[in-house]
Amino acid sequence: MLGFSFRFRGKTKRLLALYHCFLEHPGVGLHPIQLAKYTGLSFAEVASRLNTTQELFVRLPKRKDGITRYRLTSSISAQSSETVEKLIHVAAKKETTTLYTLSLMIFCVFVMGIIMVFPYDSIAP
Repeated sequence: MLGFSFRFRGKTKRLLALYHCFLEHPGVGLHPIQLAKYTGLSFAEVASRLNTTQELFVRLPKRKDGITRYRLTSSISAQSSETVEKLIHVAAKKETTTLYTLSLMIFCVFVMGIIMVFPYDSIAP
């Protein structure tokens, strides 16, 4: 799009599915393939969500066999489920507000351009 993407907007259900999957397997680092199997999401989607939302998920150091696993950040795992769900929804609302604000700004610039193209003398009687 414009060089950025929304990390929470439109992805709350997927993020919550990953979060609840980690809650069902406490204290265990999970590989994206395992998460994809447990949640029913595609591997690419799981990997993308894990890598783009570092405030929720942390990558554990690779093991000797080269497998990378993820788990919840310590700050997220210490919070209640309702608090984390609220945090995800608030972040999605902030991104939606940002989208609407940017859209309104672009629309206003477009309208200003149209107004500047037509001289005031041609409109006045």
